[in-house]
Amino acid sequence: MQQAMIIINPASGKADARDYIRSAEEILQSTGYQVTIHETAGEGDATAFCVQACSGGYDLVVAIGGDGTLHETMNGLADQEHRPTLGIVPMGTVNDFARALQIPLSPADAIRTLSSSRTQRVDMGRLNNRLFVNVVAAGSLAGSLSSVTTEDKTRLGFLAYLKEGIKELASNSAHALTITHDGEIWEGSSPLFIAALTNSVGGFEKLAPGAAVDDGLLHCFIVKDLNLLNTVTVSISLLLGNLRNHKDVIYFTAREVAVHSPEPVKTNVDGEEGPPLPIRLSTIPRHIRVIVPEQ
Repeated sequence: MQQAMIIINPASGKADARDYIRSAEEILQSTGYQVTIHETAGEGDATAFCVQACSGGYDLVVAIGGDGTLHETMNGLADQEHRPTLGIVPMGTVNDFARALQIPLSPADAIRTLSSSRTQRVDMGRLNNRLFVNVVAAGSLAGSLSSVTTEDKTRLGFLAYLKEGIKELASNSAHALTITHDGEIWEGSSPLFIAALTNSVGGFEKLAPGAAVDDGLLHCFIVKDLNLLNTVTVSISLLLGNLRNHKDVIYFTAREVAVHSPEPVKTNVDGEEGPPLPIRLSTIPRHIRVIVPEQ
């Protein structure tokens, strides 16, 4: 019998994630899996459980939680000789990776997707010595987003990120950045640098419309200026899926990127606080297999 492990963050989402454990277990059992369930209690638990699944030869790991839980779970797949297939039940406020793969954002519908026979190979990103799932941002704006509290995420959803972003933009702060990518160098002042693996970042599914989950590329944006007027026009370009063509935005794709600054600059990785600069980014093409809805 095939082995499946459910890794669940009971604190994720506005609903009680535990409400969905039984239905997920039943779906997997009906598909022929013997199921083991692990609940996370602190940082790093999801990664440790996933490493156990890899070393134990499990066939499937299902992450029930938000982008943070998924980020930790996928880090357990890093550099493993055996990597189980991944199932995703989104329970967070944004769920960018699920959006990019067209996995239902309704937990009940996502659980039904676990019985799908269709899988897709997807890229992973490497940041220094860890993996990331969806996006890395650096700059004053990226740092402010890390201060969003769990309570605000649960209460306000995406609006929690918007609230913090507007507060930071009002200060009009930027940092000196040096960005090296595939042999080219950009130097200048910027409040925000973004490197995305998918088309969906922060709930916006048109950030990089041409991005594919298996194209092996980082889709990168350097915002050169964000005064009040530019904030409005950049936002419109983002909503229309035309950010790459904005006059104050530099867009490029790369397989490797390095970001440095002479100043202390924070990063945000998959919606959570990341390491300060400097950072090195790269892609790991088609690194994992994910269950996706039947076509």
